[in-house]
Amino acid sequence: MRITALSKELAVSAMTIRRDIAELSDRGLLKRVHGGAVTTNTLLSEPLFSVKSQMDMGLKDAIATKAVDYVQPGDVIAIGGGTTAYVFAQHLLESRRASGITILTNSIPVAELVQALESKDIEVIVTGGVITRSNSLVGPIADKVVSSLRVNTVFLGTHSVSLPRGFLMPNSLEAATDMALMDIADRTIILTDHTKWTCTSLSLFARFDQVDTVITDDCLDADSQLRTRELVKNLVLAPTVTGE
Repeated sequence: MRITALSKELAVSAMTIRRDIAELSDRGLLKRVHGGAVTTNTLLSEPLFSVKSQMDMGLKDAIATKAVDYVQPGDVIAIGGGTTAYVFAQHLLESRRASGITILTNSIPVAELVQALESKDIEVIVTGGVITRSNSLVGPIADKVVSSLRVNTVFLGTHSVSLPRGFLMPNSLEAATDMALMDIADRTIILTDHTKWTCTSLSLFARFDQVDTVITDDCLDADSQLRTRELVKNLVLAPTVTGE
């Protein structure tokens, strides 16, 4: 959209539009260009963690609740970056299945969740590395720490789902760290809501045949469900609407 068009349509000054665009750009909701703004639904865009954490909360809760079933007390698991993985960590730490588990994570918010617990029954290992806009730690330092360890299951979010390619991120370093986490895991589980099937992104970090389970919400359209089931070992649809 151009500033002149927005100013006319909304009946406000161009200066007001420029201030609003600057604020929305800082929050990662759009991208400033000369004379206006464009959507952030581009290959390289990635909103801030604080912005993404307010999006699609009902969907993330449904996915996280279902994902907790894939953890057993005493497991050694890895949790990647992003807000869906963070919500999963919240639900997991509130459940009895978290008893005695060890969590490897490159997510600063997930590490802070564990640190805030009064219980000392859960151990957290943080990878270190370079911080991204999603508050994830990535890069060679993170990858080196990850490669020296082993986990039962890794839980990863994704920026987009591409049929039939796989799962993508806008940050190539974050994609590399996600690949490193998958390499040390016996099982890979992707946590992603249905809106990610309509997004696109830059860096592929996993093909469908490298993933054991995809957990999404039951709002995923029938065609995408069918095509995804043909590619992945296990597609789980978390219910988002109760019978109440």
